[in-house]
Amino acid sequence: MARSETISAGRGSVPDAYVHVDKAIVPGDPLHLAGATLKWYDVHRAELPTQAAVRDDARAFVAAAADAGRLPVDDELGFAILHRCGDTFHFLLLQTWRGANEVWESVYATDGDGFGQFVVDGWHRPTFCVWELGAVLHEQQAWIRYLRSPRDDTARTAWLADVYAGTV
Repeated sequence: MARSETISAGRGSVPDAYVHVDKAIVPGDPLHLAGATLKWYDVHRAELPTQAAVRDDARAFVAAAADAGRLPVDDELGFAILHRCGDTFHFLLLQTWRGANEVWESVYATDGDGFGQFVVDGWHRPTFCVWELGAVLHEQQAWIRYLRSPRDDTARTAWLADVYAGTV
């Protein structure tokens, strides 16, 4: 479905100097916890792979949080994403499937040399259901197309018209 509309304000909070790069998604061994089994993914730039020590600390942090009851999981399945965002900053995103079709998420972060010092950036809360994820998937792809564009008025108008309609 295409719409023709001009955007009168907003540039998407993207600095002019921003250059979009590809990142690798690398699956790891599943993480079996007290109360959950999680698939594991590292996300990083090709030239800045996830350090094994950081991954080990992240996995130990998640296991300790589950053992101590700080990660509220109970007979759940899900996935974890350890995202290296730069030289030292990492997000640790824990997702579980609940209510048959909803993704729930806990967000943690660490920066600097204090690996293993992940701090909570949010509690385990609902994010998207399987149907909403259809729109999220489309919007992820549309945003990448925008980031790779000149990000001018024409590109913003194309992004606005780039919508999904269909069955999920």
